[in-house]
Amino acid sequence: MFETALLLTAAFIAGALNAVAGGGSFLTLPALVFTGVPPVAANATGTVALLPGYIAGAWGFREDTAPPPGLSMRLLVVLSLIGGAAGAALLLVTPDATFRRVVPWLLLAATALFAFGPWLRARLAGGKPSTARATIGVLAVAGYGGYFNGGLGILLLALFGLLGQTNLNAMNGLKNWVSALLTAIAVAIYAAGGVVHWPQALMMMLAATAGGYGGARVARKLPAPVLRWGIVATGLVMAGLFFWRQ
Repeated sequence: MFETALLLTAAFIAGALNAVAGGGSFLTLPALVFTGVPPVAANATGTVALLPGYIAGAWGFREDTAPPPGLSMRLLVVLSLIGGAAGAALLLVTPDATFRRVVPWLLLAATALFAFGPWLRARLAGGKPSTARATIGVLAVAGYGGYFNGGLGILLLALFGLLGQTNLNAMNGLKNWVSALLTAIAVAIYAAGGVVHWPQALMMMLAATAGGYGGARVARKLPAPVLRWGIVATGLVMAGLFFWRQ
């Protein structure tokens, strides 16, 4: 009962976090590992569980969603699917021990990029939107999302900011759509590879969906600094916990 409550709570809060600004896997991955799921399987299972939450979050931000400068929605969909598939395939051939060592560094990198996103955007501002730069950026982040998913929303928000998007609600809506797309193709590959623990995944899906929609509707009314620094704090805490476990 305790493990069930832990997984449901983690999934609900993770769904809300993903809808707001990302970082939901900072909670689902540790919760699954704590209950005895191996790291690679835990990452795949948590990703499956969060897919409906991404969709619910995207619907919650439906009034605000807009593509970043330099990209069309059609191209964004194609890039998300390609990158997600490549990352998922890479995860399937990664040993558990290697993945465990890499996780905290990935969490730290994602958190740092999000925290310093406004500064980077100011430093790189200027010039016309570059489709080539946007294409490379989306492919790289989608590949990361298919491989790890932890901090995916944080990286997407940082990327959209660097590409010139400034409205946080529009960025959040687009982030959820991209996350849903690349996660969908990644889930198909994880399932084919047999690494998903379906009882936990299906149970967590329900909680993540409720959290995703509720978080999106609440987030539209919160100040942007509150969202930003709440996610930074979550990322730092979870990275610290994984370093401590090592």
